[in-house]
This record gives sequence, structure tokens and C-alpha cells, in this order.
Amino acid sequence: MPGSDAENKAVREHRDRRKAAKTKEERELIGQWEPQRMANGKTLPQIMARSRHIILKYKSKWNDQQRQRAKILFEKFPDIGKAYGLFIKLVDIFNDKVCPGVARLNLARWYNMVEAFGNNEFNKVLETFECHNTTIINYFENRLTNALAESFNAKIKEFRSQFRGVGDIKFFMFRLAKLYS
Repeated sequence: MPGSDAENKAVREHRDRRKAAKTKEERELIGQWEPQRMANGKTLPQIMARSRHIILKYKSKWNDQQRQRAKILFEKFPDIGKAYGLFIKLVDIFNDKVCPGVARLNLARWYNMVEAFGNNEFNKVLETFECHNTTIINYFENRLTNALAESFNAKIKEFRSQFRGVGDIKFFMFRLAKLYS
């Protein structure tokens, strides 16, 4: 039927024109959309991306821009503000020069605050502290960590890698003693 092809073609063209018009209208609407800007002129995703590092610093070390970002972030996400407060309290516990008994009491209070907060990520920290409680409390006696030993082990590893392994262990130990004693 010759007439049906022409009719089908006309219907297809009409449908394609309507589809193109609708697509153009949608594109114009999308082009007009502006993301919501916060008080500092940034969008929320920008604030979140740029706030990653500021929540690991003390408030006193924030500049004005970071202070403004943190304020917006904590208003939009109060749980992040609470978690930041818990993090800073834990850092303060380790920075305070107190005897082990007082430190144990402060840590117990912090544990209670974390449990009241109810975040699973902090619960992992609690489990770690419970497993290594005596070691952590021992830190408050002399305020020493194993950083010195770790640093020395790294130097040995670097020294060994420079010579692509160790053939004579006695000579290797002799060289280590001369270099790092």
C-alpha cells in the first residue's frame, strides 16, 4: 500500500518534531537550574569536599573561611558537629598531662559520651581501646610511644633495600651499629 508509507512517514516526522521540542524545553529548564548556595557563596557539595581536613584540626587553627565552612557544615549535619566534639575531647585527653588514674577516668567519661552518641564508627574505636586498655593507660605514665622504634625499623628497612638484601648478616649488623649508634 503506497499510501500507508506516506502516512507512517508523516506520523514519524510529527512525533520526531514533538520529541525534539520537548527535549529542547527540558534542556532549557535544566539550564536554568542553579544549585543552592550557602551563606559563603559555595554549594553544599563544595563545602563538604573542602571541609574534609578542617574537621581534623582544632577550632583555634581554623582560618575565617574554614570557620564559616564548619559552621555551615555543623548546622546542616549536626551529627558531624557532635562527632567533631567527641574527636576533640579524645585528643584533649591525650594532650593533658595527667596521671594514669585521671586519664582512665577521663577515658571512661569519653566512652560514656560515645555510647550515648550511638555511632558505629566510634564503637570500633571503643573496641580497640578496650582490647588495648593497659597499653593505652601506660602511655600516661611516661608519655612515650613506640615511634622511636618504628622510626629505627624504617631506617633499617631503607638501609637493607639500598643494598638489595643482606648476604652477610654479621657484616650488615656491624654496618648498622656503626651508622646508627
